Order: sequence, then structure tokens, then C-alpha cells
Amino acid sequence: MAKKREPPSIKELPDTFLDHETYGYPRTFDPNFKGPVAKRNKTILFYFNLFSCTSPSVVVNLQCPTTQICVSKCPEKFLTYMEIQFMYRTNKHYWMYYSQFCKSPFVKPAKTVTQVLLDDDCPIAIFPSKPFLQRCFPDFTTKNGTLTVGNKTIFEDGSGKKRNAIELRRAANRVNKILDARAIGMKVFEDYATTWYWILIGLTIAMLLSWLFVILLRFTAGFLFWVFMVGVIGIIGYGIWHCYQEHSNLQGRPNSHLTIYDIGFQTDISMYFQLKQTWFAFMIILCLLEVFIILMLIFLRERIRISIALLKEGSKAIGYLPTTLIYPVLTFIFLSICIAYWAVTAIYLATSGVPIYKVISPERTCKHENTTCNPEIFNTTEIARVCPGAQCNFAFYGGKSLYHQYVPTFQMFNLFVFLWLINFIIALGQCALAGAFASYYWALKKPDDIPQYPVFTAFGRAIRYHTGSLAFGSLILALIQMFKLVLEYLDHRLKEAQNNISKFLQCCLKCCFWCLEKMVKFFNRNAYVMIAIYGKNFCRSARDAFNLLMRNVLKVAVMDKVTDFVLILGKILVAGCIGVLAFLLFTHRLPMMIEGPTSLNYYWVPLLTVIIGSYLVAHGFFSVYAMCIDTIFICFCEDLERNDGSREKPYFIAPTLHGTLNKMQLVPQKQKE
Repeated sequence: MAKKREPPSIKELPDTFLDHETYGYPRTFDPNFKGPVAKRNKTILFYFNLFSCTSPSVVVNLQCPTTQICVSKCPEKFLTYMEIQFMYRTNKHYWMYYSQFCKSPFVKPAKTVTQVLLDDDCPIAIFPSKPFLQRCFPDFTTKNGTLTVGNKTIFEDGSGKKRNAIELRRAANRVNKILDARAIGMKVFEDYATTWYWILIGLTIAMLLSWLFVILLRFTAGFLFWVFMVGVIGIIGYGIWHCYQEHSNLQGRPNSHLTIYDIGFQTDISMYFQLKQTWFAFMIILCLLEVFIILMLIFLRERIRISIALLKEGSKAIGYLPTTLIYPVLTFIFLSICIAYWAVTAIYLATSGVPIYKVISPERTCKHENTTCNPEIFNTTEIARVCPGAQCNFAFYGGKSLYHQYVPTFQMFNLFVFLWLINFIIALGQCALAGAFASYYWALKKPDDIPQYPVFTAFGRAIRYHTGSLAFGSLILALIQMFKLVLEYLDHRLKEAQNNISKFLQCCLKCCFWCLEKMVKFFNRNAYVMIAIYGKNFCRSARDAFNLLMRNVLKVAVMDKVTDFVLILGKILVAGCIGVLAFLLFTHRLPMMIEGPTSLNYYWVPLLTVIIGSYLVAHGFFSVYAMCIDTIFICFCEDLERNDGSREKPYFIAPTLHGTLNKMQLVPQKQKE
């Protein structure tokens, strides 16, 4: 026996659909069903005129200017209101079929097309459609590479114009992008409200796991490294197996053979998980990642031995300076303050003005499209008569004063200051940690010669003496990031007007600025280490760091970057372990051990939150580790150039690390004596 379909709840429908005056149903509700009693069996949303959703103003105002009603089933044939007026004379059953898509029942189609448009009682045309996500969408098919609707490529839209299937698909995609956002946002909010404590538990476990890995690295770096390797390979292997299982389960299901191109861009991400192509793509990506990691392990096996030695030395330094693991919390607090300040300022600027209303017309031919209007008297103005079906909707806050003319400039300046502050806080943390770890390295007798409160002392030095240098380095990086954002904005605004040459130039500029940003970040990071060691200004420190790295370019490739690769695998392992546990919990695959949250709309919402949050938590811990390794590496290169291992100029490097480097022939032969 077929299972009865549950009617939709109010939260699944757009706000505009709940306007009883607009859509002509009484404000009467059943206590057992959150919806109008008269519409109880009408569970599918029907749009009067989908073509109105292609208007450019829809993107600005986030509304589709057409009437939406509930229907019991979707149209199955092409019909226009003008055709119905003629067909009604011979057979009244045609009007009975057509009238079910009107706001209220009519005895006969007595009104003219113009009057129907003005009163907005009925659609002027209907098309073959199918219910999808409880909405009537055109029944698209592809024949010999040509998109059709109901076996037609060209059809009448009811107003005397010829339309094609591509225009209709563009309108349907716009509906999915704009109108589904509210319903999905509500469902996502419900999922967060249901699983917030599970998310906090997952992030707490990620913090404890990261802290445990940092401690274990000091004693069992080699063993733990191979645990990282086996764990990452195993987690990716489980992902490949799961993707294969999902792909196999979708065999034979209706519409699972569709491609991502067929359904277009959808705000409901779960739609993509119903396609075989999605899981096949995930499986290919994970397979390539698995092969890449295995090849890296094979070809970098000798260099990994040096990385393990560096990890042991870094763990020893963190063991002597445990307060460095608390510093990411301070950075998080500073970043939260900056983000809150930027968000409050941006909202204040965006809402500092009077509400501006714009004219939205179902047809693009209206000359008053996007002009300002007054909603209180709009129906009595000339615009309502000249442009049938036009609406006066809220657009934004604004004004005509000198201040309001410069609001976009203020927003740009606010964004630039935000980027500058974020980079400054990150630079402050890097300089403070570098100063603390440098004090460890240059202590001849560890830990006796390490100064007291090294993190607090290094932070105080960075604030008191190096604020200008850190601000200058952050300014350079913020300017580059601002240029990147401007390029992205221009690319988005001019996407339709670009030719192939301009698109190629845009891609080249994006690539250049991406490389420039990565390079500046690398040089800034090493410059901050030199600032913490010698206390020189930013330019001299950046020059000295660059020259030092160029003189030791082989060591950079062998030691520093391979260690970064190992730490990245550690972050992936932490995020992967928590992600697998969260997946088993949210999909109810651990019923015997623990009962997870029920009735989730999208289980991937809390799952992705836990995975990304766990990765960020692990990044916070391992970023301290990475800064420790980078500082020790810079100090090690300085140590080799300033000292020769004699009694007068002894090495400050740990004997165990020095012995490993001797075996790998990464120190000059004369210094081995």
C-alpha cells in the first residue's frame, strides 16, 4: 500500500506564499495541520509566470514577481488563456481543467487577457510540468541534443510571444537559486538547533585529540607519523568504499542518471547527492588523492626521516613551552572581535538610510523597470496601468544625501581595514610564537637558560617594539587581497559581457595574484621570525630572511616543506576521524552504542560543520607546531653560518638533530669534526 504523502509545513513555503490577501484563501487553520484547511490536499507550489523570474531585478531583490498558489497536481499540457476562451464554447471540461490553476474558481473565462493580468486571477499560460521539491517545474527532456518541454522547443507564452525551452529552463534555475534559499535556510537552522551540542562535543574531542597528538609526537614521533599515514590512507579508503556503495544504491532509481549540467545550480545541495554522477566524481577525486599520498610516501621516504627528527625537536620545544598551545585561543578571540566589528559596521552602513522600493515587472519591456516607487500609492499610479502585473517591492536602504553617495566607498574602506586587521593579528601571533621558540633554540643549556614566561615576554616585545613592522607587512598582504577581491567582483559583474580574450586575461590576473599572495605570505612569515630574533625593521628582516633561505635552498626543500606535508596529514587525520564518527552518528549507524539526533533535514550540514571545525581546531594546534618548526629551521640555518661547533663557537642545535643531519649530509663536512 502506497504511503500517504505528508502535506508541507508552513516553514517549507516562501514568505510571499503565506499572504492570504494576495493568494485568495481564508485565514483558517486546522490545529493538526499547519496550513489552510482549504488547501489541505494541495501540496504543490505553482508559479503563474515563470518567465518573470528571469528579470535582472530578481537577483537584486531576491524575489520572483509572480503569483504562487498551491495545487493538487501540476499541468500536463500546453494551454493558454486565449485558447481556453475559444475551447470553452465547445467543451466546458477544458475550463474545469484550467481553472484549478487559478486563485479562485470561476464559472467561465469571461475576462479578457488584459483584465486577467491586472487582477492576477489566473495564469495566462500553463506548460507540461512535474512536481519536484513540492514545486511545479517544467518537464524538460533532451532529444537529439535539443532541449524540449512536452516535446516542443518553441511555444506560446499566452501574451502572443514565442518562447523556447532554454528560456524556460533559465527561469526555472533562477527560481531554485532565489526562492529555495529561505526554506533551506530554515531547515539548516533547525538542524543546527537539533545538533549544536553534538557539534560542540565533536569539536571538544578534536581539541583533545590534537592535544594528545602534540604530546605523543614528543615521545613517539616516528611511530605516530606512520599512524598518521595509515589513518589518512584508511579514512580515504573508507570514503572511496562509501562513494561506491552510494553509486551502486542509486542504480535504477528514477532521475539518478541525470547530470549536474541537467539540473543546473541548486541551493538545495542534497539534490546533488541523488545523482550517480556526484558520487562517481567524489570517488574519482578520493582515488586520485589516495594515489598521490602513496606516491609521496614512496618518493619522499628519506626526507621524511629528517621531518621526523624536526618533529621530535619541535615537540621538545613545545614541551618546555606549553603555554604556546594556549596562544591560538587568544588569536581566536582577537579574530572574533575583528569579525564582529566589521560585521556591525557593514550592517550599520548598509541600513543607514530610508527604505527604497523598486518596480519589478514580469515583462522586461516595461520602461519603468527598476525605478523607485511608493508602495502605499503604487496601485493608483500610472505605472500600475501601463505595466500590468508590476509590483512595488523593497530593494535596499539608501538616500540622496552626500553621505549616502559615499556609502559604497565606506564599505570598501571597511573591508580593507578588516583585511588589514586580520593579517595584523595573524602576524602578531607568528612574531610572538617565533620569539618564544627562538628563546628556546638559542638557550645553550636547555631548559635552564630559557627565560621565564617566554610567550608573555615575546608577545610584549612584539607589541612594544615591532607593531610598525607587523602593520607594514600586513598592509602589503591586505593590498594584494583587496586587489583579488576587486578582480572577483569585476569578473562577477562583467561575466556576461566578456569575450574569450578578456576571460583569459582575467584568469591570468587571478593566477598571478594568487601566486603573489602565497609568496608574500611565505616571505612575511620568515621575516617575522627574523624580527623576533634580531629586532630589525620589516624590510631588513625580509631581505635577511630571503638571503638566508636562498643560501640554504636545499635544506628548505628537504626539511621545511616535507614537515609541512606531514603536519597537513595530521590535520586531515584529526578531521577525518571526527568526520567518520559524526557521519556514523548523524546517519544512525551507531544505534547499539549511542543514539544520535533524529529528524534531520540535511545530515551533511552538521557533518560538514564538524569536519571543517575539527580541521580548524587541529590547524590551531598544528599551526603552533608549524611555527615552531619554521623558527627552529631559521635558527638552525643561522646557527650553521654563525658557529662552527668549536668550544668558542658551539652549536645551539640539539645533538640528536645534528647527528641525523650529519647522516643525511645536510651540514658542511668541516663542521662534522
